[in-house]
Amino acid sequence: MTWLDWHDTIAAIATAQADALRGIVRMSGPKVGAILTALDAHPAGSDLTQRALAQHDAAQRRSARRARCGSTRLQLPPPWGPVPAIVYHWPEGASYTRQEMAELHLPGALPLVAAVLQAVCRQGARLARPGEFTLRAFLAGRLDLTQAEAVLGTIQAESPTELKAALRQLAGGLAQPLAQLREELLDLLAHLEAGLDFADEEVPLLTPHALQQALETAAGRLDRLAQQMPSRQRSDLVPQVVLVGRPNAGKSSLLNALVGDEAALVSPQAGTTRDAVTWRVRWAGRELVLSDTAGLDAAPADALAHAACQATWQQVDQADLVLLCRDRSQPAAAFDQQLADELARAGKPCLVVWTKCDLPPADPAFLQASSDYAVCTSSRTGQGIPTLWQAIADRLEASAGEIAVVASTAQRCRNSLAAAAAALDRARQATQRPAEELVAAELRLALDALGEVAGSVYTEEILDRIFQRFCIGK
Repeated sequence: MTWLDWHDTIAAIATAQADALRGIVRMSGPKVGAILTALDAHPAGSDLTQRALAQHDAAQRRSARRARCGSTRLQLPPPWGPVPAIVYHWPEGASYTRQEMAELHLPGALPLVAAVLQAVCRQGARLARPGEFTLRAFLAGRLDLTQAEAVLGTIQAESPTELKAALRQLAGGLAQPLAQLREELLDLLAHLEAGLDFADEEVPLLTPHALQQALETAAGRLDRLAQQMPSRQRSDLVPQVVLVGRPNAGKSSLLNALVGDEAALVSPQAGTTRDAVTWRVRWAGRELVLSDTAGLDAAPADALAHAACQATWQQVDQADLVLLCRDRSQPAAAFDQQLADELARAGKPCLVVWTKCDLPPADPAFLQASSDYAVCTSSRTGQGIPTLWQAIADRLEASAGEIAVVASTAQRCRNSLAAAAAALDRARQATQRPAEELVAAELRLALDALGEVAGSVYTEEILDRIFQRFCIGK
């Protein structure tokens, strides 16, 4: 982080690099007021230059130091001329970065927004690096590290569940209980060290029972925090949807219909698919991986078929959702129910998909009884494909449940929380004998590990790894 200079004024386009109704140029640093003055960007009645402030009485100065908003016209060089804009201005200490900060809201034509950014930089600002606004907010104490990661989680959210988790974390859903736990451990450590430093004085000491109880309470709080970090949650994870069924159940054709391409080889001959065929797709703004697999059979005919079945079950083990494909034009078999039972025992979310529904049904009565949990499709006519896509999205959303924290936080913090839990466990063991020095040492280790989560203990490498993933302007 050697490039970080608090005396710089940074600027960037804070909206998407595409034409839109509105574009935003954001800046932060000590030269913001001077840049606004140079561009004649102060709204009427809100001249916030130091010269103007010096001429006001105390009450007027306090009023002038509040955040302000107003309409103005930016004075740009030819060929642009005056440009209508809305200016949002925050004084030092009252902004996102705790520096003087401003946003220029403009008509969203990209050439115009880029011209305003160039004008701002000509007046002394430099282009911000990825995540530098949020980095300054973190280093200024406006956010802790979990909240900074939640900003990125909000930007990258691909589902309502992920967005809700990121907003909850940004609002302090993880920072507040973490801060409370650290305060409790700091108080406990202060009691212990006071007793050690003033052993000959009349300082009230914690009894072994009270110390054990306090450590158990802290360990319980820490365990609840750790439970919010599921081991499978990764920042690069996308849902895996696996198609399974008997040979020639229409799985490959269904995969092709879902992805809109010839992703899998299709043949009337059963057993064409031997290895899994995977295809990465996006639907309704969500990315997922679809996998076609070899047909499952109660009694594989040879060693190759047996190996293909084993490969299919390996795919099922990795699946977030299984599409159990059943050919509506063929009579039901006992093995179909065996597959459904096996998936239920494995705890896999499963969606039954009837295939080849453009053909006459082999058993209309059975189909009617099963219609409450199955989706009827035809790869040839496209029947039911949009319905199936929506059912897949609904099942993935339902099976995801409540996401407590954003994936990047879970990935980064899991080891630190485990280290803190181990230190508290050793501290509890040390209370079984008169070893207050050992308990105090373990509490310091636990506090250091929790500090890594909140960001009170960090390295430049950690900050670089987190903030380099941000887009410029955030």
